Amino acid sequence: MHPSRRPVTLRAIVLSILVSVVLAACGGGGASELGPADQGTSPPQATQPEPGGNPPSAGGDIPRGGTLTIAYKDDLATLDPAVGYDWTNWPAEKMVFDGLLDYDDTTNLQPRLAESMPEVSLDATVYTFRLRQGVTFHNGREVTADDVAYSITRVLDPQTKSPGSGFYTGIAGAQDFIDGKADSVSGIRVVDPRTIEFTLESPDVTFGNKMALNFAFIVPKEEVERLGENFGHNPVGTGPFLFREWIAGRQLTFERNPNYFFEGLPYLDQVVIQVGVEPEVALLRLERGEIDSMGDPIPAAEFARIKDDDAWQGRLTSAPQVSTIYITMNTQMKPFDNVQVRRAMNMAIDKERIIRLLGGRGTVANQILPPLMPGYDQDYQGYEYNPDQARQLLADAGYPNGFSTTMECIAVEPQPKLCESFQQDLSKIGVQVQVQTLAASTVIADGGTEGKVPLVWSGGLGWIQDYPDPDDFYTPILSCVAAVPGGWNWPWYCNQDLEQKAQQAIGTTDTEQRLGLYREIYRTLMDEAVWIPVYNGQYDIAHSDKLVGKETDFAHPEHTIRYERLAKQP
Repeated sequence: MHPSRRPVTLRAIVLSILVSVVLAACGGGGASELGPADQGTSPPQATQPEPGGNPPSAGGDIPRGGTLTIAYKDDLATLDPAVGYDWTNWPAEKMVFDGLLDYDDTTNLQPRLAESMPEVSLDATVYTFRLRQGVTFHNGREVTADDVAYSITRVLDPQTKSPGSGFYTGIAGAQDFIDGKADSVSGIRVVDPRTIEFTLESPDVTFGNKMALNFAFIVPKEEVERLGENFGHNPVGTGPFLFREWIAGRQLTFERNPNYFFEGLPYLDQVVIQVGVEPEVALLRLERGEIDSMGDPIPAAEFARIKDDDAWQGRLTSAPQVSTIYITMNTQMKPFDNVQVRRAMNMAIDKERIIRLLGGRGTVANQILPPLMPGYDQDYQGYEYNPDQARQLLADAGYPNGFSTTMECIAVEPQPKLCESFQQDLSKIGVQVQVQTLAASTVIADGGTEGKVPLVWSGGLGWIQDYPDPDDFYTPILSCVAAVPGGWNWPWYCNQDLEQKAQQAIGTTDTEQRLGLYREIYRTLMDEAVWIPVYNGQYDIAHSDKLVGKETDFAHPEHTIRYERLAKQP
């Protein structure tokens, strides 16, 4: 008999820590909703939607109106949520679009375009969403379940070339659709105008998180078809701001959506994103009061100057970033096919010095998962900094005199300086490293080319969570699936035992059992020493003291800046 698919709420699945959710046979017992779990060790919790009008991002009398001006170095690539995939695009896309689910001030899931959390079958293979009534696109048409089906199908369509398609290939029939064997995705079913059902090929308790990604933002089919490739430069969504203007290389302008379904939001009348502004220039403009915020990281030298300056009190927001910055070692290239060599490399890097070079912005990493990620192993100590033992490991591996190798690094400060530090550290154990500073696109391409480069420093490219689940640090960057041309598994490491364990984990609904499986996976990866985890990042946002909002509105772990929740004093 098949497992029971009687629905429970997503809350019951992601909060289950006290009682295991057992896959029941047909006619099994009903589902129950469990109490909240400890956030330090559990996957993201589900919360009810925040009320409109007075959300918790600011208390008291919240100022309304005004224009927020923020400056970035690089122009945005696109505002098409199916395509735009970087930390500059994502917050801007969120001004224009909404998904079925979103996150609260932390990483707890809550409904957005959905009126409540989805019902989920006990085996975590069927997710059913009910839409809010009366939500309209910026063109005035009401959102329906057909729009949801179209939006996810569009992400899967090879013609869209969405970098997020892999998040949704677990939907039943998705691969047949991608391969051209079917005209639609069989696992996406419109039940009625306000109800949509997703059936998965196998259990996946992270599917709710994937539906909160920007890729799953809902778009109107008629506007996409009308605008074609220009949709990304003339976006139409349901979001808190209306797109108004894009002057290439200069600025983008957004205006308040007066019909936004979250009553009271947004507070600002307008957001202007200036582009083509170097970070040093942006900071100077901010000090002069010409802009309200910097979009890019504060340059290291400038951060050291202002971090303890009383004049900057209340104008700097710092928050941990759910990221790990690391060195990859290509396990298919000598001498890094030898695990003893990889362990020696892990013991040779002075990570504390890297933190000093960063001006204190970050914390030493001792494992692959960052501290804020569920599944982080508090008891794991990692590799100690011990050059003497590293030299001994190299000798035991057959390299008593060391060896020469190459490391690629992006040519953006402070990355070359950090690579020089690695070069000095490794020379102490006899490893002579030639550092090549290259464009980010070249480093990414070389890392994804088999046999191309022995070492890659991921600084400026390090992995920041897509969603708050430990699978996000395995499947996209360390699984066998990712060890392919163009993939992000730059160690080119593939362990079939870990693949099976990861597949088991992603379908396990008991929280502690699931996180235990991931801890085993990441301990094995650390024992195999496929990475040198160096540090966990930190957001540092410089902004005007006229801006009002919570720390998580300036530096949210998922969205970075939440423009709709920021306000500006006159």
